[in-house]
Amino acid sequence: MFVSTFTFAPGAFDQEFHRMDAAIAEAARAIPGYLGEESWENPATGLVANSYYWDSMAALEQLMQHPTHRAAKQQQARWLAGYHVVVAQVLASHGDGRIAHPLASPMV
Repeated sequence: MFVSTFTFAPGAFDQEFHRMDAAIAEAARAIPGYLGEESWENPATGLVANSYYWDSMAALEQLMQHPTHRAAKQQQARWLAGYHVVVAQVLASHGDGRIAHPLASPMV
């Protein structure tokens, strides 16, 4: 299982940004192996983090190769004041079951 976390500093969003963002989210959710996502904002820094969970690296790579994702990556400087992506393998997921989480089904 894998997680890709996209952390970014928001810039000026326009209609094209929102159109591409929605198209990428729709494409991600349609890929077999997509498990879910969550988003966080840090009020102290203004940074936003979107984490997408995948059952395999191959599933994540399908999103990375999607034409809309590739086009957005080439244009990111128009909309973002900086970004960083971390891809990590998930070794375990734990919780008490009282909050919803994309990996809430028992993994370990």
